[in-house]
Amino acid sequence: MKSHHFFAFTMGLMLMIFAISPTALQSQELDHDPKAIAIDLIAKYDSAHIPGGAVMVIREGGIVFGESFGMANLAYEVPFEWSTPTNIGSTSKQFTAFALLLLQEEGKLSLDDDIRDHIPELPDFGAQVLLRHLIAHTSGYREYLNSIAMSGRFLTDNIRREEIIPLIQRQPSLQNTPGGVYNYNNTGYALLAKVIERVSGEDFPDWMKNHVFEPLGMHNTLVINNPGQLIRGKAQGYSVGPEHQVVAVPDIYASMGAGGIYSTMEDLKKWIAHFHQPVLGPPDIKEEMMKPYPLNNGEAGNYANGLIVGDLNGLQMVEHGGADAAHRSAFMMFPEIRGAVVVQSNNSRFPSQAMARQLAEAFFADNMELDPASKASLEEGDVFVYDVELFDEIAGRYELEVMPGFVMEFTREEDRLFAQATGQPRFELFASSDSTFYPTVVEASITFHRNEEGEFDAMTLHQNGDHRGVRLTDPAWEPSSEELAEYLGRYFSEELETFYTLALDDEGNMVLRHRRFADLPLRAESKDQYTGGFPIMELTFIRDEAGTLTGFKASSGRSFGIVFEKQ
Repeated sequence: MKSHHFFAFTMGLMLMIFAISPTALQSQELDHDPKAIAIDLIAKYDSAHIPGGAVMVIREGGIVFGESFGMANLAYEVPFEWSTPTNIGSTSKQFTAFALLLLQEEGKLSLDDDIRDHIPELPDFGAQVLLRHLIAHTSGYREYLNSIAMSGRFLTDNIRREEIIPLIQRQPSLQNTPGGVYNYNNTGYALLAKVIERVSGEDFPDWMKNHVFEPLGMHNTLVINNPGQLIRGKAQGYSVGPEHQVVAVPDIYASMGAGGIYSTMEDLKKWIAHFHQPVLGPPDIKEEMMKPYPLNNGEAGNYANGLIVGDLNGLQMVEHGGADAAHRSAFMMFPEIRGAVVVQSNNSRFPSQAMARQLAEAFFADNMELDPASKASLEEGDVFVYDVELFDEIAGRYELEVMPGFVMEFTREEDRLFAQATGQPRFELFASSDSTFYPTVVEASITFHRNEEGEFDAMTLHQNGDHRGVRLTDPAWEPSSEELAEYLGRYFSEELETFYTLALDDEGNMVLRHRRFADLPLRAESKDQYTGGFPIMELTFIRDEAGTLTGFKASSGRSFGIVFEKQ
């Protein structure tokens, strides 16, 4: 379990503002022009030739900045507008959690119910999995999207909701004691949507429409049943590659409960207004929505009811990001100033959460504790721009001193920066200075350090304390050709119902091979311990008492320890 302590948790353009500014920029005591900074941020993505998005900044309940930009549909040359319905991805989770609180108030369920009270066909793993464990991502169930990817399928394949429960039924045991470990998990929210259906007698999309969206006047918000559903004027999701190569991408199937909501900026404004002054549910539902779930050991968490609770530069913040196959979403609310920042895009490479953070710092600086460098940058109207080629002297592998064997690898692909920790999914990094970086998938940051010769040889991970890492130069273990030969062969997982083959490529390096994927290169970390990439991040080989190799356990961040037997 040790590899899951950190980061536990599946785009010179022509300026064409298709913008509406619902209200004038409110007067604030700021030494900079936040509106100019905002326009500068979105200018790169505003073109009739690439997918676009929309941004909204709210303060004291009113919109102080609202712009839409780029294209909702490139094939039909439809601009992305304020009224464009777009997939908000995992930002949807707060709506599912809110629905459960409403049903609890009506006495139709309790968050302390065992999930098997509502879905009895789920296995009895010897420990109660409560609804609150599903909400808080501590259930111990495998993450179904990661597991399905490990089985050899793409997330844009036709993945049916009906596959999720059988997948859990094939799981031999829980990954952790319920409530013991936080592990961001879409499985829980998919099951919660099923619970809502069973206690209400209505399909989840209909119940959400009748009991949440329509009562709040969110007439252009809906839960999709499948990616092919007709939604008038919706934003098509696009994958954008190097040189702005654009490909249309379908939404993820079976996302209901965990994602799958389409909404507009105007409807999300209504939801934000309701959050600050609720009209549905009990009087304390706002406080309930922001109440994090602690772990069994009493350790405070920061995940509440579909919302992450924390602060941004000293200003209280509740937020959640979202990412479907190609859509990107960021949703931040600041209760102390009745403020919010919402960023939506149909561009797979759009840095929604990083942009939301920059917008919040620009518009709410007078309520934040900004460091002097950030204040000076804002006063000068600067948007920090990092020369990504500088990252090449930082890129490499760093091992945490507090956890030997836990390695973080940093890489650059064109203009994007990535990090990947042992056994966990790769995630994108954003620069806050020439030596400090932060992800948007978790509250953390990373500082890189130069030695006396001016070379980067160490880093510090700032997450629940400061954790130093030392740069690695040589592989930890270099297997001989005889040692490699022992691993080669065909492996089968009863749980995932799929085969993988371990083979050598033309250069003699070991690769993991599946009939649907390109070869996945493997790196030796130590004897019987290898790391790979998506969809299998880590392999630990299994031996019997005689030392004979019998298989391996595969892990991919949110789904780990899946057994493959050697054939």
